Amino acid sequence: MIVNSSILIINHILHSTLKTNIFVGKKFTSMNIAEIWWTVSPEILRLGPISIRWYGLLFALAFVFGYMIMQKIYKSEKKPLEDLDKLSIYVVVGTVVGARLGHCFFYDPQYYLLNPFEIIKVWQGGLASHGAAIGILFSLYLFSKKVKGQNLIWILDRLVIVIALGGALIRLGNLFNSEIYGKPTDVSWAFIFLRIDNIPRHPTQLYEATFYLISSVILYLNYLKNKSELKEGLNFGLFLILIFGFRIFVEFFKENQSDFEATLPLNMGQLLSIPFVLLGIYFLIRKVSLRKN
Repeated sequence: MIVNSSILIINHILHSTLKTNIFVGKKFTSMNIAEIWWTVSPEILRLGPISIRWYGLLFALAFVFGYMIMQKIYKSEKKPLEDLDKLSIYVVVGTVVGARLGHCFFYDPQYYLLNPFEIIKVWQGGLASHGAAIGILFSLYLFSKKVKGQNLIWILDRLVIVIALGGALIRLGNLFNSEIYGKPTDVSWAFIFLRIDNIPRHPTQLYEATFYLISSVILYLNYLKNKSELKEGLNFGLFLILIFGFRIFVEFFKENQSDFEATLPLNMGQLLSIPFVLLGIYFLIRKVSLRKN
């Protein structure tokens, strides 16, 4: 119901074309949306050679909102805001570099190894969330070594709140770009991405955006409830299980990103998610074991 309502609201605001039909079941009759024709341009506006795109705006808002939430957390725990400014730089660099390298070497390594200068062309598109996760972890490790009183797990337990929110905004950006879409389907809320083809598909971008937003709320409420005695690694472990566990599930409804994935038992997104889920389970089991002891 949440996903369906979100689709209707977005579609109404952006004036997408709707087609309706009557669905007749055994025990009821109802009016359903037969398909949603997604014709929204990825560009908000263009000024000569310069264009402002929805994806770029939402990507930037992920960092803006993330900073605002982390600022509140740092103030409530009496941590220096100067540290947060430094942390933000590490996170931005780790996200962009990690996401770009992840896309290049997880999904098309042969091409980028033969054309290494193409790697730096971030403006042409191509970012991978698993690469971003690895990049963030590495950048936070470096940051934690330079800042006292904020070890790696302490940072992660709080930062995952805004990372989940950022993931929701970025998936909305993917929707505006008509990318990372789902497999053909006949569900009543199917999207037809007219910039791609005329086939009704699962709007998997909205599935992920909705779940990531809910996960962000869950993580934040868990933080607020247990802030005074938040067990190290609890929020981080919960984040890994929620986000990457759902990623494994939703990939069954998504089209593969690269042709070679068709030969794999699971696609690349699922295979890359498994280690993160296992790591999350480890942190939760570790916390339960420590509590018992």
